[in-house]
Amino acid sequence: MAEKKVSSLPAKLINGGVAGLVGVTCVFPIDLAKTRLQNQQGVQVYNGMLDCLAKTIRSEGYFGCYRGAAVNLTLVTPEKAIKLAANDVFRQKLSKDGHLPLWGEVLAGCGAGTCQVIVTTPMEMLKIQLQDAGRLAAQRPVPTPAQAAASGTAQSLVPPPTARPPPPPRTSATSITVELLKTRGLAGLYRGAGATLMRDVPFSMIYFPLFANLNALGREAAGDAQARAPFWQSFVSGCGAGSVAAVAVTPLDVIKTRLQTLQKGDGEDTYKGIVDCTRRIMMREGPSAFLKGAACRALVIAPLFGIAQGVYFLGVGETLLGLLG
Repeated sequence: MAEKKVSSLPAKLINGGVAGLVGVTCVFPIDLAKTRLQNQQGVQVYNGMLDCLAKTIRSEGYFGCYRGAAVNLTLVTPEKAIKLAANDVFRQKLSKDGHLPLWGEVLAGCGAGTCQVIVTTPMEMLKIQLQDAGRLAAQRPVPTPAQAAASGTAQSLVPPPTARPPPPPRTSATSITVELLKTRGLAGLYRGAGATLMRDVPFSMIYFPLFANLNALGREAAGDAQARAPFWQSFVSGCGAGSVAAVAVTPLDVIKTRLQTLQKGDGEDTYKGIVDCTRRIMMREGPSAFLKGAACRALVIAPLFGIAQGVYFLGVGETLLGLLG
């Protein structure tokens, strides 16, 4: 049997990019709910993921669930491409005679998580501001008919049947980027980079070795460890490894989300850094606050990486390059 050809780096980048686009499109509304739940400190606007999604659709429409999706879809291609391709490159470099020990798998995951931060940090920085705008708008009190009349804005003596919060301001990723660059320079886009690194490196160190071992189970049982894993196996392995890694690093994700949120609601804390954020959350909200959005995060990461690994191992990049070549 001919030896399986190792995928080229361009093919890995295409696979990672396509996988990221498909995965993010499928799970973005749950990611939005995760961000809003993690940012809740005092006023509890949402009681859970389903409540958050229902209220978002009611006040902002269906496409309100995709606020911030444009920046995420724009940057997820290089982010996922770097992450998946870097892990493969590191694994190849650390392998000896086709065998990679566990420490090599962990080290490869660490390298992949470190490489992706250069794209992940500004992407999440912009995405979080857009995702959280609806939660901040929902906290603003709706004026009563008497208040509206006193301010001269009442159009009718009959109050509306249901008072709704005003729609969130339609800021854009471009306006946020320009403002950050003007006021804080390039460092503004990389606010929370340390927390992002602190989250993504452990995630990759858990995810990639776990995925590789789960993905190899069926092939080893079949007696062909070098065969390409079928789609369903890569998908299930990606979902399982993604869920475990996502829940494991949720406390770090909460800290990162809080640090990267620029606009705060009434009475909500601002933080000076990772240590200050950790201390304030523990004192004011208790240990359970570090698991806010854990279920949402697992529901985001599991299908995201399941789809990503399925597409990646189907070899879309190799097929496209073969057609072009």
